[in-house]
Amino acid sequence: MMTSVFVVEDDYFIRTGLQMLLEMDGHHVQGAANGREALDLLKGSPRLPCVILLDLMMPVMDGIEFRRLQLQDPNISHVPVIIITGRDVTVAGDDLRPLKVFRKPFQPEMVAAFVGEYCDLQG
Repeated sequence: MMTSVFVVEDDYFIRTGLQMLLEMDGHHVQGAANGREALDLLKGSPRLPCVILLDLMMPVMDGIEFRRLQLQDPNISHVPVIIITGRDVTVAGDDLRPLKVFRKPFQPEMVAAFVGEYCDLQG
């Protein structure tokens, strides 16, 4: 069965690049440009993703606020998050309970490999 991955990133080129790479690896991928859009899509989705790739610095709603709201919602709180950011996450990192953190600039292939291994184990 094809696993689903969610990419929440305001930078169009990073978001679409990750989406294309993950789709080539066989995942169904949804993208959102900010936390508000991501929450709306997540709450309305019939199938939750295996994992969410989350940028922290975004307009409208940043990744920190998204994750805090996600963790408060029992229907979506169990979906793990991989943080992808240029920001130092030591301040909020523990509160956000990330599965993993990739610092920008990152190697997309490493992110895709981690997502593939993680989602395969969950499948």
